[in-house]
Amino acid sequence: MPISENVTLKGAVKIPHPDLVNLYGCTVGDGTMIGTFVEIQKNAEIGARCKISSHSFICEGVEIEDEVFVGHGVMFTNDRFPRATNPDGSPQTDEDWTLETTLVKRRASIGSNVTIVCGVTIGEGAMIAAGAVVTKNVPDYAIVAGVPATIRGNMRDVDQ
Repeated sequence: MPISENVTLKGAVKIPHPDLVNLYGCTVGDGTMIGTFVEIQKNAEIGARCKISSHSFICEGVEIEDEVFVGHGVMFTNDRFPRATNPDGSPQTDEDWTLETTLVKRRASIGSNVTIVCGVTIGEGAMIAAGAVVTKNVPDYAIVAGVPATIRGNMRDVDQ
C-alpha cells in the first residue's frame, strides 16, 4: 500500500497520485503537496504548506518545517557511514548504525537533484541551488551552490 495506515496527514494534504508515492510512519502537515514517486520514511516530519516535488527521498530523521520547497530528485541521508553488513558479515539491523538527524527550517528552498548529507541544519529562508551537495550547516537566508555547497549570496539581497 503506497500510503501506510500509520501515516498522519494533517488537514488537506494534496497527493495527486496516491498510488505513486511511498509514505510510511511519517507526519505531513496541512496544505502540503506531495508529487509522484516520493518516498517519506518513518519518523520523518513534514510541516504545513510545503511542496515536495517528484522523485524525492525523505528518510527517517528528517524534519522539514513549514513552507519549505523541495525540488525534484532531492535526496536526504541519515547515516554518515552506511554499510550493508557488520564486520562479521551479518546483515546490519536498526541497532547497528547511528541515526543522524537533519533539520530544514521554515521557508527554505532546495533545488532539484540536491543531496543533503545527514546531521545538518538548513536555515530559515535559505536557498540551495540545483545539484548542490550540502555537507555542513547552511545559515538563515544563505544562498549556497556547488559540490560541496558553499555560500554564494544572501536571500535578503534578492527577496523584495
